[in-house]
Amino acid sequence: MGQRFIGIRRFFTLVVVLGLVATAVAQSWFGFDPNRFSGKQLSSVVLKQMVAAAVKNRPPRNGKKYVVGFANIVRSITFTQLVEAGILRNAAAAGIDVVVADNQGSGAVALQVAETFIQRNVDFVIEFQTDANFGKQIMNRMNAAKIPVVAIDIPMGEATFFGANNPYSGFLGGSYLGQAAIAKWGAARANQAYVVIGELPQSGVVPKMRTDGQEAGIKAVLKNLPANRLIKIDTKNVLEESFKQMSNVLGRIPIGSPILVTAINDGSTKGMLQAVKAAGREADLLAVGMGGDELDALLGEEQFVASVGYFPENYGNYLIPLSMMMLAGQQVPQGILISHTMVTPMNVCKFYPDRKCSERAPKFNYTFPTAAFKAFMDALRKDPELKEYQALLK
Repeated sequence: MGQRFIGIRRFFTLVVVLGLVATAVAQSWFGFDPNRFSGKQLSSVVLKQMVAAAVKNRPPRNGKKYVVGFANIVRSITFTQLVEAGILRNAAAAGIDVVVADNQGSGAVALQVAETFIQRNVDFVIEFQTDANFGKQIMNRMNAAKIPVVAIDIPMGEATFFGANNPYSGFLGGSYLGQAAIAKWGAARANQAYVVIGELPQSGVVPKMRTDGQEAGIKAVLKNLPANRLIKIDTKNVLEESFKQMSNVLGRIPIGSPILVTAINDGSTKGMLQAVKAAGREADLLAVGMGGDELDALLGEEQFVASVGYFPENYGNYLIPLSMMMLAGQQVPQGILISHTMVTPMNVCKFYPDRKCSERAPKFNYTFPTAAFKAFMDALRKDPELKEYQALLK
């Protein structure tokens, strides 16, 4: 399979409603229904049948075989490496080429990459890019070039969205962290903790629903948490910036106070955790990640008690069939949301058989705060900034 690395990140979003339901439009196509797909990679035979059906509807632009452009948000972190590997694996099985580029976490670079894809005359683009301000600019160019696009995690105009169920995954992780704090320290001391949430403002209002969900989930459990003990930092989506900003924040947190950290992704959570350890304050720390991709940290760091699973290694299993479905002219959902669950040292072997499950304190029976989550979702639906994203609020 031909591969070429240029440098950009593109965003494709999959929307699933608290499990397996999404905006229902598509029907099963070669056994693939994006609303109810298991996430397991399809056989090479089925993938090639999909390609053949797509070619009948829309022949490859180069007259030979399809070329898909994948603009990765940044190629240096575990999550995106897993996404990229899954796309390449599925493309190889389908017999199509992929041009890989690195958006370098920059909207301006993502725009340049998009121009490169257009010049390369690719047939389809999977966009994973971080800057919401550049999304519509990129889509305007793609529309003019008549190149269909799927956007991962960050909406891009009318591009099909594939990715996280942001409100749910955030609330799930935040409420789990709050209950873990009570199990470790008791309710009184847990409600006096300092909570630090690592955000990603540049990515706009949809990923913000994830970090807002983390805040709402924590508050649903720690009902007496003082407002001045909730601190937000800009992680830039990377470990190094998270470490730096968390190190700065620690000067505002009294020695001996409980510290709860969570962030937009596992890498940022890991950076914040490392900053607390570097300050010698890990005994006061609990962390819950987002993504479930930093398994070594989850299993190796006692304070890293859980992560919300996104299973990025399976993204390509959706994205390549979805791209062929769109090229074949089949109707697809506006938004496809993945299903999330908590990944902990106690259950990791159920999801990743090569990993060993182990007991880890604090031990408790987690309960999802259903009523508080409903109230959070009701507030999101009334938010005027989210008016055009109601399909992602199922």
